[in-house]
Amino acid sequence: MIIPCIDLMDGKVVQLVQGSRKALEGDSPLEMLQRFVAFPEIQAIDLNAAMGNGENSALVEFLASRARCRVGGGVRNADRAKRLVEQGAYRVIVGTAAFTPELAKIAAAVEPERVIVALDSKEGKIVVKGWREATPFTAEEVISRMEPFCAGFLCTYVDKEGMMQGTDMAWFRRLRAATDREITAAGGITTLEEIRELDAIGVHAALGMAIYTGRLALRELADLNSRELHH
Repeated sequence: MIIPCIDLMDGKVVQLVQGSRKALEGDSPLEMLQRFVAFPEIQAIDLNAAMGNGENSALVEFLASRARCRVGGGVRNADRAKRLVEQGAYRVIVGTAAFTPELAKIAAAVEPERVIVALDSKEGKIVVKGWREATPFTAEEVISRMEPFCAGFLCTYVDKEGMMQGTDMAWFRRLRAATDREITAAGGITTLEEIRELDAIGVHAALGMAIYTGRLALRELADLNSRELHH
């Protein structure tokens, strides 16, 4: 499955390179929703909430009420997770808090089936707090420990995020071998070949920069998604 991404910052739809430098702004959230209408699921990330400098709650609620959305960014406790689900989020994405006792509380509050754990890897190690802080762990080491608390994993290869240089297939293969939970790949996915290759090993593809720059055409992606890919 192909999952288009809507990243929100300061009330706008944006795309960042490696989580820090703003590369471009998209259309309004409503226009992006209309552009992505052919896709069964959308990923919405509140970058301000992830970085701890404000939030875009009204926009998140707007998106979640109109599309099947997995929502992330600053989901650090059970209250926020519950609020997002109440606002209409299909699933909540938990990153930083997944490495604290809060993960179990979040899973208990909204049910594990509604939780996606974000494993973001930079230079081989998991990074948290908006990708600004490294942990000593690799994603492969921790993935099975987190299975009881989630329906799946969003695995971002930060080294290539937003750079349009392709992604690291070997890493996704290792992760696929380490869990039977759903995996969504993100970070640098640039070609239809990569999307097909990920699908062949049973991994979804979350796309941002490749869509926003026009490198991959939405109609072609929607067609591929409905005809060829597993859902």
